[in-house]
Amino acid sequence: MSDTHFGLDDMCDETTFARDRRIATMTRRRFGALTAAAGAVMLLPKAAKALDVTFSEVDVETPDGTADCYFARPVEDAHPGVVIWPDARGMRGAYRDMAVRLAEHGYSVLVVNPYYRRQRGQVLPDDTDPRQGNAMSVLGPLLADLSPETERTDAIAAIEWLDAHENVADDRKLGTIGFCLGGPATFRTAAEAPTRVGAAASFHGVRLVTDEPTSPHRLVPRLDAQFLIAIAEDDDARDPDAKNVLRAAFDEAEVSAEIEVYPAMHSWMTTDSAVHDPAQAERGWNRMLALFAAALA
Repeated sequence: MSDTHFGLDDMCDETTFARDRRIATMTRRRFGALTAAAGAVMLLPKAAKALDVTFSEVDVETPDGTADCYFARPVEDAHPGVVIWPDARGMRGAYRDMAVRLAEHGYSVLVVNPYYRRQRGQVLPDDTDPRQGNAMSVLGPLLADLSPETERTDAIAAIEWLDAHENVADDRKLGTIGFCLGGPATFRTAAEAPTRVGAAASFHGVRLVTDEPTSPHRLVPRLDAQFLIAIAEDDDARDPDAKNVLRAAFDEAEVSAEIEVYPAMHSWMTTDSAVHDPAQAERGWNRMLALFAAALA
């Protein structure tokens, strides 16, 4: 399949649920209970020395229109900027909570709505099970609008917006984080501003290695950012050579990268996922914080 545009075959939750019989037998009631519990406790431990933060909905102008985004930052002073690219279900509470938590650690965090070209705001309710109802019919047209080029131009717009904000430190490098379909966007963000982006983290990213000329791994020679690439074990089982191609690309370009298969299912990092793994999520989160502390200093 070409990666010129994304399609339903690229959707993280759908492929995960289709592959895993344990999750496929989960009842809708059980899924709802899990997501309700996640919302109730947020499953996001507060930073030990959490900064006071403020957050708001913001608009970011792009070549294709106005992207509605979410911005969380410490109340005082300027801090390193970070761009978050959500998974295929798009902007929602789980990513707003993540932005706030990261802001408590001392970062000014912009979460991008990837679907702004067709729809502002949240496209699916928080408790949506992607296997049920009309979730696929909603996401299909939205995914069809996305491509490597839209990722590239959205990345440029996000970087420019952060650089213009008074609470983003212009003497500190930027970071970027992507989940599922947001994984490739971390590569394009870092490639578009190699002197500006110092660190990137991809969690259960999809289509990081393809046969297409626009494959994210082909951007590695253009990067100057340190990378954390955390791969789900079921994604690795489906494409076991991808991690080797990535390692070879980073080694050849002499770009620092921590590439590891985590013993967790695709979407384990996201608190509203049916396969959220708190222990492995904390492990990934702490590895990312260590990377950001070193690379964005």
